Amino acid sequence: MIRLLYFAWVRAQIGLDEERQTPPKSPLTVSEMLDWLPTLGKGHAAALEQRARLRVAVNQEFAEPDTLIHAGDEVAVFPPVTGG
Repeated sequence: MIRLLYFAWVRAQIGLDEERQTPPKSPLTVSEMLDWLPTLGKGHAAALEQRARLRVAVNQEFAEPDTLIHAGDEVAVFPPVTGG
């Protein structure tokens, strides 16, 4: 099981700020997770339509598409952040 955290418009589309899910395999890559998430429901599918605009962090570290996610990991999905 992994803990998924959603922020900004991703959270709004999915309707949750966090959830726990068991992915179809473990470990899986960030890319595989982003392929799997839309299968969880309409909100997830809508949020992942703009996949190229998303960022992912695994255990509070920015992740690349080939970063491995293991059972027990925390995965955050969010749009790019700007500040000033």
